[in-house]
Amino acid sequence: MNRGRIVAAMLALIAAGALAFAPTGEAAKAKVKRSVVKVSKEGEACIACHESQSPSFVKDWKESRHAAKGVDCYTCHKAEPTDVDAKQHYGFTIAVLVTPKDCGKCHPKEVKEFTNSHHAKAGDILNSLDNYLGEVVAGPEAVTVGCVQCHGSKVKLLKNGSLDPTTWPNTGIGRINPDGSRGSCSACHTRHSFSVAQARQPEACGKCHLGPDHPQMEIYQESKHGILYVAKKDQLNLSKRSWVVGKDYTAAPTCATCHMGATADQPATHDVGTRLSWSLRPPISKKQEHADQKRAAMKDVCDSCHSSPFVDNHFRQFDDLVNLYDTKFAAPATNMMKELVARKLLKPVEFDKKLDWTYFELWHHEGRRARHGAAMSGPDYAWWHGMYDVSKNFYTEFLPEVKEVAGPTLYDELVKKYLDSDPRHEWYTKGMSKDQLDRIKKYYQERYGEKLQ
Repeated sequence: MNRGRIVAAMLALIAAGALAFAPTGEAAKAKVKRSVVKVSKEGEACIACHESQSPSFVKDWKESRHAAKGVDCYTCHKAEPTDVDAKQHYGFTIAVLVTPKDCGKCHPKEVKEFTNSHHAKAGDILNSLDNYLGEVVAGPEAVTVGCVQCHGSKVKLLKNGSLDPTTWPNTGIGRINPDGSRGSCSACHTRHSFSVAQARQPEACGKCHLGPDHPQMEIYQESKHGILYVAKKDQLNLSKRSWVVGKDYTAAPTCATCHMGATADQPATHDVGTRLSWSLRPPISKKQEHADQKRAAMKDVCDSCHSSPFVDNHFRQFDDLVNLYDTKFAAPATNMMKELVARKLLKPVEFDKKLDWTYFELWHHEGRRARHGAAMSGPDYAWWHGMYDVSKNFYTEFLPEVKEVAGPTLYDELVKKYLDSDPRHEWYTKGMSKDQLDRIKKYYQERYGEKLQ
């Protein structure tokens, strides 16, 4: 082989090696740096200063779609002197806090949908039982770094125009802004890249939707959907503008796919409640307004990847679990609590008795986990972290504590009124029959070769 052929062969090998280690899919897209078009003089001044002081967010902005479109710092932060949150900053009138009202100048459809959503109302926790637990039982400092960082605070201004440190920083999804708008777009589209690909990933939702009372992130991770996401994330075309499930990607769904994403028959939406037929937050589940329409919208997403019988049967199982929780446990427990309050044996709000805490966790933690587990195909959360805990604590914690507060006579009246009419409680109120015990013994003997005494 002559020298020329040897050189050519070596170059080919080098090129092949480079291709083997070159990033593909989403990784390749992440490496692409967007070109920054000409920005305003005010924007140039912002960049000149902040590039040395805050280089990270300037770099994020330079690689964003905003930069490619000439949307600069001043475009978003510009304020009128009469604006309630206006502040003088090195010769410019700006608002430190960019609100949905500001974003709506360019994204009116998205902001309108978001404003109509339950996300925008998340700040209403400030007037709820949850906030009572935070502000009074724990303490306001805990609320500042905990509750409102997801739900949103009412952002206040100091006399000098600066943001009050007791309410800022805060990117809670239902933040109440000084200009009257609600929400924070950067809760999902993290600044300063405001990446659509980042917001479409489940981790964006996992900042808030996790933990003992609403573990959607954990449930998603244990579901087949979450397993597929981890395995095939690089096939999801997360940066693609249209992002229609079944057309632009099929590998796996994310939270955004089901609750916000476009299908062949419906557009994307920023109102995350348009496909939820149940409200699973309260002690007893409630059907949403226009529940059938919302269920059909969610089924339309499911149909992009699953057959109709599969989808129908999933929702049948989900509804059955919700009805089991509601009728067997939630309604009797709630009615008993109401009677104890009406008889002044319990205070309406005060968490001064163990029974208050047990009942609260029964629905707020365990009941929600069970319902969300069934909704999102998370078997461990539907059962072990859900209905198992509901059942165990209803019979071994809640009812004995009701008896302690009510006294034996009233307790017997409550059991007769709310449990005796339901045969599903007979194993507890009357004891298991000989036939039931014999069937269990036979099952264990056949399954495990064990004899129960």
